Amino acid sequence: MSVLQTVRHAAYPGPSKARAGPDVAKLALEVNNLTIELATSRGWTRIVEDVSFSIPSGSSLGIVGESGSGKTVTALGIMGLLPPRASRIPSGSVRLDGRELIGMPEHDREDIRGKSMTMIFQEPMASLNPGFTVGDQIAELARRHLGASRSDAMKLAVEALDRVGIPNAARRKDDYPHEFSGGMCQRVLIAMAIICKPRVLIADEPTTALDVTIQAEILDLLREMVRELQIGLIFVTHDLGVVADVCDQVVVMYGGQIVSVDRAEGLFSAPTHPYAEGLMVSLPQIGFGLRALASIGGEAVTPASIPPGCRFHPRCPYVQDACRTVKPALRALPGGAMTRCLRYEELNLVGPAR
Repeated sequence: MSVLQTVRHAAYPGPSKARAGPDVAKLALEVNNLTIELATSRGWTRIVEDVSFSIPSGSSLGIVGESGSGKTVTALGIMGLLPPRASRIPSGSVRLDGRELIGMPEHDREDIRGKSMTMIFQEPMASLNPGFTVGDQIAELARRHLGASRSDAMKLAVEALDRVGIPNAARRKDDYPHEFSGGMCQRVLIAMAIICKPRVLIADEPTTALDVTIQAEILDLLREMVRELQIGLIFVTHDLGVVADVCDQVVVMYGGQIVSVDRAEGLFSAPTHPYAEGLMVSLPQIGFGLRALASIGGEAVTPASIPPGCRFHPRCPYVQDACRTVKPALRALPGGAMTRCLRYEELNLVGPAR
C-alpha cells in the first residue's frame, strides 16, 4: 500500500473510489496573480498576494496551509463575498469559463453566485435559515437562477435532496434545519450548491464539524458530484487526509502566498517546498512505533510580520543568507509542479513515503 493510500485509509477507512480523469481541454476557473487587501487599523493590509491556479472541469483542487495562510480569504475573494468597503483587489484576474469576474458589477455577480459558482461553508447549521423548510431554501435558488415556477422548483429541490442521499426526500423537504443532523444539514447545503449545476464549487472546510464516518460519506458524495456533473471543485482544508482522499491537485499556501503546486501524489512522495515538506512529515504514520511527532518550529507569519526575502525563512531548516534577502518567485518545475523555493534543486525534500 502506498503512503497516499495509507493516508486515505487511516483518515477514511471506507474504500476510495477512482476518480474520472478531468477534461483538461476545458478550464472551469482560472485565477491569475490575484492580490487581496483588507482594511485594518494599520490601513490597507495585503492578505493574499500573487495567487494563480486553474481548475479543469471534472477536477478537484485542494488549498492547504496553516490558519492565517490566506486560504479562506482567497476563496471569498474568488466568490466576491468579501465586504466591499473593507476589502479591495488591486491586481489579478478571476475568469469563469473565460468570463472576467474582477470588476464585474455586483448585480451581475449575484446572477453568477448560486448558479455558475457556489460555496459550501464549514458550519452547516449556521448556513441554513431556521425559519424556513429545507425544501423552500433549496427551491429558492431554482426560482431565482433558473426561472422555475414554485411547483417546478420544489420538484427540483426534491430531486436534489434525493441525489445527495436524503432518505424520503419528498417528505423531508418539509422539515426544518433543526430536524436534521449535522451530516444531513451538510447534504442539504450540497443539494443547494448543485441544484443549478454550477461550473465551480468551493468547499471551505465542509467536514470540520462532522465525525469521521460522516466525513467519509460527504467526501464520497463530493467526488461523485465532481465526476457526474463535471464540476470544478476547490477544497479548502487543513486536513491532509482529506487532501489525499479528494484532490487531484494541491496548492500549498503560506503567509498569503502560494509556495507550491503539485499533484496530490507528488506532494505526498516528493514535496517541492520546505514548508510543504514540514506539513508532510508532521503527519502521524502507521507502523513506525512510538516516536515524537514532528512539527514545524517557530510561529506562522502574519500580515503584520512579513519578513524580507522568503516568507518561510525564519522557520526553514534549510535557510541560507540569500533566503533572507531575495524574494523568490513561483516557478515551474519539470512535470508541471511549481515551487517558491530558491534552493529546491539543491535539496532532497521528502514526504511520508520516504
